[in-house]
Formats: sequence, structure tokens, C-alpha cells
Amino acid sequence: MGCQVVLALICLLQVCPASGESALQFQNPLNGGPDPWMVYYRSNYYLATTQVDAIRVWKAPTLAGLKTVKPVTVWKDANPTRTTGIWAPEFHLVSNRWYLYYTATSREHADENHRMHVLESEGTDPLGPYHYKARLFNPTNDHYAIDGTIIQKKTDGSLYFIWAARPNHVLYIARMKNPYTLQGNGVYVPASGFGCDEVREGPVTLQHNGKIFLVYSACDTGKPDYKLGMLMADEKNDLLDPRSWKQSPYPVFERSDANGVFGPGHNGFFQSPDGTEDWIIYHGKTSSAITYRGRTTRAQKFTWNADGTPNFGVPVSLGTILDEPSNRVK
Repeated sequence: MGCQVVLALICLLQVCPASGESALQFQNPLNGGPDPWMVYYRSNYYLATTQVDAIRVWKAPTLAGLKTVKPVTVWKDANPTRTTGIWAPEFHLVSNRWYLYYTATSREHADENHRMHVLESEGTDPLGPYHYKARLFNPTNDHYAIDGTIIQKKTDGSLYFIWAARPNHVLYIARMKNPYTLQGNGVYVPASGFGCDEVREGPVTLQHNGKIFLVYSACDTGKPDYKLGMLMADEKNDLLDPRSWKQSPYPVFERSDANGVFGPGHNGFFQSPDGTEDWIIYHGKTSSAITYRGRTTRAQKFTWNADGTPNFGVPVSLGTILDEPSNRVK
């Protein structure tokens, strides 16, 4: 063997003495920000979290690598209506363009002025460059609106936008004319708060074996009981009909006092590089105090129940050493 090959094998097998991680393992947290979104694309993970003043993306070939790589600022805005309070960016590939959805506000009356916006990439690089495309709004309820996400149905390719809005900070869904325009009014989607009813937010979807799962966060994100709930619909059903959505009677992911994880929520989903594993990415904190501080990004693998529903398990402790997502050579 050549020297370079030998050194590469040693590096692959070595164990990090500081953390106990090997080169094929990682420990949470992956990032110091909340509201994470992640995709795996062309041999790299791309991670975005809430950064408040800009949209920044971390790129690395492994989850462990995301912890040390420097972020790329993909968007910073001079428009006074959307310069701050930049929350929950998500990027989705639609028709060979990345569409980056995010929430932003003005410095004056900051919270009540939060609105949803979308950027469009010039090409197929998740890092852009991006151009401002549009503000997304419900024509009959153009008020506070956050946490927008999209779903494209596998059955017919139809596109929908789901978000959280006031009054009452609840979930809405609307059909989309294209990735940057809503088609018609938003429809209120009832969702349980499981006794913690201030907020329904952070919607995101999974499509699996003919079912659509709408996973959302309930409770105030500063509380230790921030958690994930879930609605289910058949992919053939009309997603704009609230009766199509069936409520999971229990939270599907919540605090674990034993593991020192509180307020797990505002999540996303991604698959392992070889497509054999499903993963959840979310934020959580180590304190049971009511505080927005200390929310960090974590990831872990999840499985599927016999009835076809996702089983997210229990949020693991920060001391847990996890295997990197499967990347077997096909």
C-alpha cells in the first residue's frame, strides 16, 4: 500500500480521544441554533438553522463535519421589512431550482410583523446564489405568519404550502400555483396541543406507503414541554379538507427527563445517503427552565411501526455516541 492509503485507513479507524467518537460516529449537538432544516444532496449534508440576521448554511459530507465547518451566508437583506427576526429557513428542490422559504420581520413591531418569504436559486447548488422571489401570504388573513413548508404529492405532483398563523397561532394549508405563489385562501387545519395549547407551528411532512404525515410542534418553544404532534392523511384524499386529517392521540416525540432533553421540536426529516435509513433533525435543550436559550440542533435515526406510522422513539442524551447515517456503496 502507498503511504497515503495507509494514512487514510488509519484516519478512518481512529477514535477521537476527546469525545469517544470514531470517524464514522458523531455526538449531538450538530449546531448551536434552533429550528433546523437539513437535506442530503450530491454527497453533502446542507444544514440551516435560525440565525436571526441572515440565512446561513453549513455544508459537510458527514454529520460530524457539520460541527466544525464554517457556514456560508446565502442571504442577507437590506429591505427594512425583512432584515431581522429571520427564522426557520427551509430549502426545497422543485423543477431544478432551490426554493428557500423563511420568516422575517422589520425592526419596528418586530414580532407582529413576521411574514413569510421565498428565494429562488439560479441553479442546482443549495448554496445559491439566490434571488428574492416573493412574499407568500393568505389573501384573507395577511397577518403574522411563520414556519412555512411545502409538500408535493407523489400521486399527482400537486404542490401545497403549510404554515403557522395568527389569530391563535394555528396551522393552515393552501394549494400553490407555483413554488412562490399561493392559489386561493388558506384552510385551517385543527391540531391538538395535548393540553399545551398556545402554539401549533413548525409543520413538516413525510410521505410513506400511501400516507402523508403532518408533524408539527405544540406548546411554547421556550417551555420544556414543547413537543411534536402528528396528523395523518391518505395521499389520495383532498388535503384542503380538514376532515382528511386524522389526529394522533398522543405526542409522537417529547421531553425525556432521564436523558436530559427538554423541549424537543421544530423538526425536519432526511434520509441516509444510501436511502436505507430515515432520520429526524430537531432542536432541544438541556434545561427544564422556561427559556428560549440553549436550544441546539440534534439528529437521530427513526423507524416505522407495523401499522405504517413513524416511530421517532425518545430524544437521546447529548452524551450518546451515534453512528453516522448509512452510506453503503451500492
